[in-house]
Amino acid sequence: MSGSRLTGGPRGARRRSTRPRSTVLASVRARSRRPGARREARGEVPTTPAAWARDLALGARFAVGGGREGWTRTFLTALGVGLGVAVLLVAAAVPNILTARGDRASARDDFTYGRVVEPGATTIVTGRVDTVYRDHGIYGRLIHADGDRPVLPPGLSRPPAPGEMVVSPELAKLLASPDGTLLRERLPYRIAGTIGDPGLLGPRELAYYAGSDVLVPGRHATRTDHIGSRRLLDPLDPFLTLLVVVAFVVLLMPVLVLIATAVRFGGEQRDRRLAALRLVGADAQMTRRIAAGETLFAALLGLCAGVGLFFGGRSFVDTVELWRISVFGSDLAPTPVLTILVVVGVPTLAVAVTLFTLRRVAIEPLGVVRQAGTAGRRLWWRLLPPFAGLALLSPMIDGLEPAAAVSEPKIAAGVVLLLVGVTALLPLLVEAVVRRLHGGPLPFQLAIRRTQLDSGAAARTVNGITVAVAGAIAVQMLFAGLASRYTHETGDSRDRVDLRISRDYVDEARQSEDLAALWATPGVVAARTFVLGHARRPGTEEAGAFVVVADCATLGQSVETPGCGPGSVYLSGDRNNQDPLTGGVYLPAPGERVDLATGESEAGPLPPRLWTVPSTALDTRPVPDSATPFALGVFATPEALTPTDLGEAVTELMAKLDPADRDAVERVRNLAARMDPLRSAEFYEGSVREPRLTNIERGLFIGSTVVLLLIGASMLVTVVEELRERRKLLAALVAVGTRRSTLGLSVLWQTALPVTLGLALAVAGGLGLGAILLKMAGLPPAVSWTTIAWTVGTGGGVVLLVTLSSLPVLWRMMRSDGLRTE
Repeated sequence: MSGSRLTGGPRGARRRSTRPRSTVLASVRARSRRPGARREARGEVPTTPAAWARDLALGARFAVGGGREGWTRTFLTALGVGLGVAVLLVAAAVPNILTARGDRASARDDFTYGRVVEPGATTIVTGRVDTVYRDHGIYGRLIHADGDRPVLPPGLSRPPAPGEMVVSPELAKLLASPDGTLLRERLPYRIAGTIGDPGLLGPRELAYYAGSDVLVPGRHATRTDHIGSRRLLDPLDPFLTLLVVVAFVVLLMPVLVLIATAVRFGGEQRDRRLAALRLVGADAQMTRRIAAGETLFAALLGLCAGVGLFFGGRSFVDTVELWRISVFGSDLAPTPVLTILVVVGVPTLAVAVTLFTLRRVAIEPLGVVRQAGTAGRRLWWRLLPPFAGLALLSPMIDGLEPAAAVSEPKIAAGVVLLLVGVTALLPLLVEAVVRRLHGGPLPFQLAIRRTQLDSGAAARTVNGITVAVAGAIAVQMLFAGLASRYTHETGDSRDRVDLRISRDYVDEARQSEDLAALWATPGVVAARTFVLGHARRPGTEEAGAFVVVADCATLGQSVETPGCGPGSVYLSGDRNNQDPLTGGVYLPAPGERVDLATGESEAGPLPPRLWTVPSTALDTRPVPDSATPFALGVFATPEALTPTDLGEAVTELMAKLDPADRDAVERVRNLAARMDPLRSAEFYEGSVREPRLTNIERGLFIGSTVVLLLIGASMLVTVVEELRERRKLLAALVAVGTRRSTLGLSVLWQTALPVTLGLALAVAGGLGLGAILLKMAGLPPAVSWTTIAWTVGTGGGVVLLVTLSSLPVLWRMMRSDGLRTE
């Protein structure tokens, strides 16, 4: 065939290209760079929303219809996620709990804030009779109605009549029990009703309202025409805000870690099933979507279980009391925003963790290849979270300003990233250590070999306790530093005196009577009395000096009294420093005239009562561990200064108690209540802590208790799941003659190694984070190794208890029926 130029070869063969080779290669590269070309070359189907929905639904079907193994994995995952969700919902309810308690406290406020109220049909007179019984605070009020339509505190339907009282349900139980015998002496009223829930801060609060017919407005009682006040929000200063934010992060981080651990249950069985799907035609992306669907179904099931646990447990909240705090179940309501965050965030976290863990797994039609055993873990990306956390906190490391605003999101994010760095470094540390271990007893070798094969599983088991211990160490360091800042010394000492009772009189006969009654109280080993008043310069309104009138023996408990006798006067203080702005106390000189009338009567200021300090008065100084906080001022015997010459004066009764008699203090409080219900016995305290810091400490205790219980339960579920996956291996080892004790010891070793490494890493991370927080608060670095040892011991104890609790499951897994295959 003329004119035709064939390339040779069979008929229909491809014509040889006349284009240059470089042009052909360029065309191939262009086609390979076309979107989706590589997926098509591997046989993968392009991802579409419909494909995602289909594969997620298929994963859910595997979770439901995977037989007993599939259901067990789904159940354990749902259980672990459900426990975490329940705790997150409790945390989301904390703002509402605090708001509800604050509103209840404001609703029953009866203080008039200095406002004068005339008696009327709706007015009442109230007196505060709060007391303490065996370390339990009791809220108490005396009520006297002026008219026939009195305002009532919330929770009361009518005012109690004189001799009656309305009590909280918990106080009624205490009074009816044998433990309330001494308290019944202090509250000699007939119970006429129960306070309703609106009048209580919590269901287990101890509170009462008693009727009185002798209550009159004065220094310890007020008349009011309304009950309740507008709640004034007192914002926390930057340092307490820092403590609260860090505490929340530290308490919630272990919960998130445990949820992330729970969604990885049964990973080996899932991967083998996905390899079978690859064999029948599924591509790699499809298998990942199916795995995500299986995890998503278990997470949603766990979410429902967590919601059920939360609302089911809320009905039992009324019966629980932690550190003298109880909460109404109705107040345990999560805020909507945080609830949505939990509902959306937990499933999202579950899917993200699943996809993230599959990055190191090659699921092929003929099996599963895990990259953990062939390639070492990378360090660089594990250092990114802590460096990012330091970058966020670095602008605040130089110290927070007391009046400056605090960026709570930055602090929370920085602490979260630092703790994430601890969890990210733990698998690397475990792998690096166990890779170098070899030899030893047989149980040790079994544990080491198992950990070497899958060090990630061992690290995941203790990740939660590691984060919890690291965060607890940091919070305790910050709390200890702030406690010194928010704790103030009172100058009181309990070496000589334990408590005092104040009485509004100076009559010598009544003093002797009350002192005799105090001496006669069982458990009182010493008792004294003195009169306390004030003195100031005549014609001035400045703060006066304390004036103490007592016998020589009593004066000697406060100041040095050389040559004391009838008519002696002593002056204690620095006369050269009398400026109140510099902390000085006015101290008259010998021979100086002073005004003893420092109070007011109903008619107005008292007329002057001038007294001349004797020229024989001696300068003195307080004794060590003074019996009274009034160790600066004028100290006189009754012969030198008659107590009735003082203007506004009170009688103070002091008592020293037998430390071996735990009820001595309750008997003295009962005596004080019989003397005057409106004046209780006051204990000497060497220091006073800011109430808000005490409340934060209580919250930390309650939160840490809940988190530790969650960690223990979740770890138990994790260990049971790991033993279930190894059931056949354990049964086979026993079948070939391995001792059960050997396998039990191997499980203990397998737990002890990562726990030891995790706690060591937690100590290092906690100390570092604590040092940063202390620097942010402007506090010097301080480490309490006793506290750290206690924290580490608690974390290790939880792990040991969980491991021992799992041994019965281990014995069951060693049975020969574990070799059965479905």
